[in-house]
Amino acid sequence: MFERLEGIERKFQEIERKLASQEILKDPGKFKSLAKERAELEPIVSKFRQYKSVLGKIKEAKEILKEGDKELRELAEEELRELNSQLKEIEKELKFLLLPKDPNDERNVILEIRAGAGGEEAALFVGDLFRMYTRYAERKGWKTEILDSHPSSLGGFKEVVVLVKGKGAYSRFKFESGVHRVQRVPVTETGGRIHTSTATVAVLPEADEIDVKIDPKDLRIEAFGASGPGGQNVNRNYTAIRITHLPTGIVVSCQDEKSQHRNKEKAMKILRARLYELERKKQQEAITQSRRAQVGSGERSEKIRTYNFPQNRVSDHRINYTVHNLEAVLDGELDEIIDRLIANYQAEKLKEKKLA
Repeated sequence: MFERLEGIERKFQEIERKLASQEILKDPGKFKSLAKERAELEPIVSKFRQYKSVLGKIKEAKEILKEGDKELRELAEEELRELNSQLKEIEKELKFLLLPKDPNDERNVILEIRAGAGGEEAALFVGDLFRMYTRYAERKGWKTEILDSHPSSLGGFKEVVVLVKGKGAYSRFKFESGVHRVQRVPVTETGGRIHTSTATVAVLPEADEIDVKIDPKDLRIEAFGASGPGGQNVNRNYTAIRITHLPTGIVVSCQDEKSQHRNKEKAMKILRARLYELERKKQQEAITQSRRAQVGSGERSEKIRTYNFPQNRVSDHRINYTVHNLEAVLDGELDEIIDRLIANYQAEKLKEKKLA
C-alpha cells in the first residue's frame, strides 16, 4: 500500500507542476482536466502526508525510549500509545480512500418515486418521500426540478420524477433505490387501524448526450392532452409528450410543462438516464453476477426501509439500523442513515478486496 501511495503522491506533485506552468493556460480543456484529477487525488495525498508525519513522530518517540531519562521515557511511552492509535485510524481511512471510485458519484441524479401497494395512502407516502428528498437536497445546497408528476386526488402523487442538481448528488442518493414501506393510520381510516403501504424509489445518474447516443429513428413520439387529479382534462392543447424507445420498449411521458417542447426536453432527459442505467447494469452483470453497486441487491422488490409512525421509528433493513426520529428524517435529516450505509458499503468492498 505504501508504494502505491508514494506513486499517487508523485503523480499529484507532477500535476501541480503542470498546473503552475504558463503553458497549461493556453489549453483550458487540459487545465480543467488536470484540476479535476488534482482534486480527486488531494484527499488521498493529504491523508498519506499525515500518515508519514505520524510515522516520523513514532520514530522520534522510539529514539527517546532508547536514550532518554525515566521521566522522558514515560512521556514517550504515553505519546507512542496515542500515535499508534492515530496510525491505525489513518491506515483505515487510507484503505477506504484507495477503494475504486464509482464514476457516477459526482453526477446529478434523477429520482423516480412511484406509489406501490396501498392505494391513496401509498400516493400520500410518495408525497412524503418527495418532500423528504427535496428537503435533503436543500440542506445540501442542491437544486431540484420536477421532470414529471401525476398527482392524486388527496394531494399525494401516483408518481413523481425529480432531477437533483449538485456535485456528488448520486454518491448520496444511490442507496435510496428500492421499496420503502410506511406503517401508520391513514387519513381515510375511520377505525384507527394501522395500515402498511409501499412506494418504490429508482435512483438514476443523469446522463447527457455524450453518454447515450439515441437514434431519432428509434423513437416514437406522441403528443396528448395533459390530465390532472381525478383524470379531468386540465389542458386541452396537446402539450403532454410520450416517447417510446423502440429497441428497448422503454416508455417515458411528461406533462408538467405548458410547452410541448419543454415536455419533450424533460422526457428525453429521463429516457437518457434510463438507457444509461440499463447499459450500466448490463456492464456490472458482465463483470460478476454477485457484485452490486448498491447496498443489498438494489432490486425494487427488496424492502429497504420502514417508516413506522406509531413507534416514531425509521428502520433500514439492509444494515439493521434504527433511529427514533421519524419526523426529522421525513424533514430531510438523512445524513445519519446515509453515512452508515456508505460505511457499510465501504466495509463490504474492503472484504471483497481481501478475498480477491
